[in-house]
Amino acid sequence: MRVIEPEVPLDDHVLVTRARAGDLGAYDLLVARHTASAYRTAVLLGAGSDSEDIVQEAFVKAYRKLARYRGESSFRSWLLAIVANETRNLHRSRSRRDGLFLRAAAAGPASEAAEDGAVGAVLAGERRTALVRALRQLPVRDREVIVCRFFLDLSEEETVQALGWPRGTVKSRTSRALAKLRGLLDREEVRHG
Repeated sequence: MRVIEPEVPLDDHVLVTRARAGDLGAYDLLVARHTASAYRTAVLLGAGSDSEDIVQEAFVKAYRKLARYRGESSFRSWLLAIVANETRNLHRSRSRRDGLFLRAAAAGPASEAAEDGAVGAVLAGERRTALVRALRQLPVRDREVIVCRFFLDLSEEETVQALGWPRGTVKSRTSRALAKLRGLLDREEVRHG
């Protein structure tokens, strides 16, 4: 009897190496692997209905710049940095830099109703709405670090790479942004009981 070994998924480094050598199938695997997080990043950073275009442009730019990718950070964080830059460019071109929308966080209270019951869904929806409202009040850079660290669950190093900030800036801005967010949420709670 012949034992068939399970196929081991290729890691990003191997796929990047193959893509650099012209293997389009390897790049297709990278795209498939990272599209969801790239899309979520674009949405959470405020690209809204342009998120798909942002992600597509980011993957095209990443492919063109593969030779410049040094592998010092993960491919994911390098790609998300491109997505973040493309999203910033979108905001600049629309003069909406101060108006980032976090629609992804507001989606889906109806699906929770079936799981949590009507009361749970209403409370979860209210908390989500309050969080989105508070996030929108934060300065852009504070919002970006909160989105990277807590909505996208990026590590500190990945956030450094994605935002292109020094590590100390990421640490201090995360701390200050969380304090501001807590304050805004506390005020929101007092206002709405």
